[in-house]
Amino acid sequence: MTARSPRLSRLRRVVPEGRATRPVEARGARPRRRGAQPKVVALGGGMGLSASLAALRRITGDLTAVVTVADDGGSSGRLRDELGVLPPGDLRKALAALCGDDDWGQTWARVIQHRFQSKGDLHEHAVGNLLIVALWEQLGDHVQALDLVGRLLGAHGRVLPMSAVPLELQALVKGHDPDRPEDVETVRGQATVALTPGEVQSVHVVPHDPPAVPEAVEAVRDADWVVLGPGSWFSSVIPHLLVPELLDALTETKARRVLSLNLAPQPGETDGFSPQRHLEVLGRHAPKLALDVVLADQAAVPDRDSLTDAAKRFGAAVELAPVARPDGTPRHDPELLAAAYDRIFRMHGRIGPWR
Repeated sequence: MTARSPRLSRLRRVVPEGRATRPVEARGARPRRRGAQPKVVALGGGMGLSASLAALRRITGDLTAVVTVADDGGSSGRLRDELGVLPPGDLRKALAALCGDDDWGQTWARVIQHRFQSKGDLHEHAVGNLLIVALWEQLGDHVQALDLVGRLLGAHGRVLPMSAVPLELQALVKGHDPDRPEDVETVRGQATVALTPGEVQSVHVVPHDPPAVPEAVEAVRDADWVVLGPGSWFSSVIPHLLVPELLDALTETKARRVLSLNLAPQPGETDGFSPQRHLEVLGRHAPKLALDVVLADQAAVPDRDSLTDAAKRFGAAVELAPVARPDGTPRHDPELLAAAYDRIFRMHGRIGPWR
């Protein structure tokens, strides 16, 4: 990373201010006492994490997103290859999801998500990706730059990368070559793994022991609730368990842990997976991980008993709730998901509304 600008280096590292400190209440949620909000950390990447953040910002103003940094496709992949930076795309999506519903927030959400259309080098680059990378080069500090973008957007929370170095995702895939259905091959790159034919057996990252971002580890250890998922299971959810310091924090934290399951299997990556199989592969990658609650849409669970048995192996209860959009698309409805999280936080809290 390039040397930081002397002027910008004087900027203090701060959590986003202003609108970011005022939670937006979920529809039907009871007003919170000042100081009674839970500290929530959400882990993931891509559209799955965005769904959680859009819901969680409605029920707490103390929200941190910890985002995977293995993307190697599209605008992020090009910037990563050309400049050697962390892939900014999933970080940008998380910031957009934390933008408020007022004109300021929605305008900035559209701006940072905007992609240029041209016949030149800017084609398909996202404005937010360029902004984030420019601040990384100016400040020389990933976290300080993301905090500054969050302040500009009025984000209702903080966004952190899970690792300080860009990661390569690698998967062992059975039947990647249709002509050799029993062979297991190594598939490299998040963009390739996400769409791979065959059955993903396991994933790992390169480097094998990547350094975690200290602020991300601290956030997990200090949280009241940690939310993992939904999202691309092998390329956005499980990678958080492959960063040793982050996995230690997840297993040792006193926070309660919620696993949010997807609404449907993902073509390629988890094609044909049942809800309980998602839990089984999670357990193979992190045998010591305990959970408190597994959240699933009631319409996406054909075999409740099998899911309950799989959750018990993590020490978790199963909560079924309608969290999908009413139009039938396999996407989470932010208000319904917010209501489900709010109920879980209240019903499964330790002392008072939270700890």
